[in-house]
Amino acid sequence: MAMLGFDNEKYLAMQSERIKERIEQFGGKLYLEFGGKLFDDYHASRVLPGFQPDSKIRMLQTLKDDVEIVIVIGAGDIEKNKVRGDLGISYDDDVLRLMDVFRSLDLYVGSVVITQYAGQPSVCAFIKRLAALDIRTYIHYPIPGYPHDIPRIVCEEGLGKNDYIETSRSLVVITAPGPGSGKMATCLSQLYHDHKRGISAGYAKYETFPIWNLPLKHPVNLAYEAATADLNDVNMIDPFHLEAYGTTTVNYNRDVEIFPVLNTMFQRIQGESPYKSPTDMGVNMAGFAIEDDEACCQASRMEILRRYYTAQAQLLKGTGDETVVRKIEMVMQQAGVTTDIFPAVKASLEKAEATGAPAGAMVLPDGRLITGRTSSLLGASAALLLNALKTLGGIDANLDLISSQIIEPVSLLKTTNLGHKNPRLHSDEVLITLAMSGLTNPVAKLAQEQLAKLRGANAHFSVIISDEDIKLYKRLGINVTCEPKYETKRLYHK
Repeated sequence: MAMLGFDNEKYLAMQSERIKERIEQFGGKLYLEFGGKLFDDYHASRVLPGFQPDSKIRMLQTLKDDVEIVIVIGAGDIEKNKVRGDLGISYDDDVLRLMDVFRSLDLYVGSVVITQYAGQPSVCAFIKRLAALDIRTYIHYPIPGYPHDIPRIVCEEGLGKNDYIETSRSLVVITAPGPGSGKMATCLSQLYHDHKRGISAGYAKYETFPIWNLPLKHPVNLAYEAATADLNDVNMIDPFHLEAYGTTTVNYNRDVEIFPVLNTMFQRIQGESPYKSPTDMGVNMAGFAIEDDEACCQASRMEILRRYYTAQAQLLKGTGDETVVRKIEMVMQQAGVTTDIFPAVKASLEKAEATGAPAGAMVLPDGRLITGRTSSLLGASAALLLNALKTLGGIDANLDLISSQIIEPVSLLKTTNLGHKNPRLHSDEVLITLAMSGLTNPVAKLAQEQLAKLRGANAHFSVIISDEDIKLYKRLGINVTCEPKYETKRLYHK
């Protein structure tokens, strides 16, 4: 079985306690800026084996009577119809999705804040949409010179012009559909208005990566650099923390660069700054819950390699940038990452060469390596999936789980009625036919029962597989990488 390196329960306990301490430090009210994903944090679960993707939400649920969530969205993102790459939905739709998710978990969502509002037509339409749904909405405006012209920012015509967000809980979580939405500015605006009203309040930041109490070049922190290569984020020693305390901690360039400005803003707003460094602002306790450092190092090196293959594939598709690939290559050198750490790469390429067709290989969670090849009826991803289920169920590798009498009519339907040129079944189609076979074939039913055991497996393919196959593998919890190469020389590959 895959090694666990992270104690999730210890993390939840330490994290909630740390936030409670920070609330008390500021007299009972804290604006907590959440960086990264509040839930479904699969990057963290991949580099910290044992970290649950919903850990942050579970932590907030332990404090739910004190928590109020404010969702921030930038007017520019609404106007540009910006889309979340992982979900394929617009930021404004994601605001509503997030509200539904939080409410289903019994977490109180107080309001939505629209930042950088300048009367954009699509933004006005979204405000009306929120009003029709009876959602409290507040407006924040562009401030000329933000964030460097501090006298212009910290005044009635700057932060003072923004709507004051009415909140009722001691812990106000500020989150957003994505980066650049204006979370920090929203927190500063609230501190300004609270100070005017005589309300004691503070600010803190909850960002999982980089982990401040791990070394700068630790594989976990390097994996974060690989994950954010397109954002030009760079991990660095926090010079302010080193000067103030003589202690080496890790932060990232944007927080270090903006800290002097933030520090001055805190002084102007509240009379003095509560922090001496960017690290001081953070509350993340993930580093204290690492129980097996080597397990986390191995997992992080694999994540760096995955990011490399993803960046190469995006470059080939025209959605990536060569500088991102080059940056990840540098991270690979620093972390000692080569393709040799992932045996599925070599196995898939050898299988493809031997068969003259696309192939795949998978390392199961227990370490076993299996392969799958393209056939007349099955694509490489579908064949690999079936072979994995056979292996996990102890089923004879030569046994057909799905009769050709079932597969052939489905293939015929695809090509004659649905307009597909490729008669081979995708992974999702194979699972549907496997479920049908399981009604009369107990061996097929046994194979289907192994699906849950695939979570945590890693697969690699000799060519770029279809988006449908990648999505299906991800839903099963299988990490996927592909060689930056198409199966055919066609120009259109959807």
